[in-house]
Amino acid sequence: MARKPPAAQTAPNKPVSFDISAADAALVRKIARRARELLLTVRIDIPALDMSMDLTATHANGCPMDFERLAAADDFNLMHDVGGIARHLDRKTGKLAGGFLPRFHRRDSEAAQ
Repeated sequence: MARKPPAAQTAPNKPVSFDISAADAALVRKIARRARELLLTVRIDIPALDMSMDLTATHANGCPMDFERLAAADDFNLMHDVGGIARHLDRKTGKLAGGFLPRFHRRDSEAAQ
């Protein structure tokens, strides 16, 4: 009896999208620079580009974010979302795993607007 290949090999993966508006991209850069500065105060050096890509991928691949609220958040809540996204993002799909949901995700009613 022939074995079937794993499901992941039978269908091509959809590429991760990084397609967001220019306004959202500006907010993402602002958030990533702020997160980087906060991390540097505790001697953790993560490039802002890495955090920008994580935030963008999260937003564009199934978990729309409210970047205005995230940019205005206090340090603790901003780092909760940035760190949680970094830890739970599946970089092959752009989706969040492990049940993590950022505090500043857009709720269904907000995303529809």
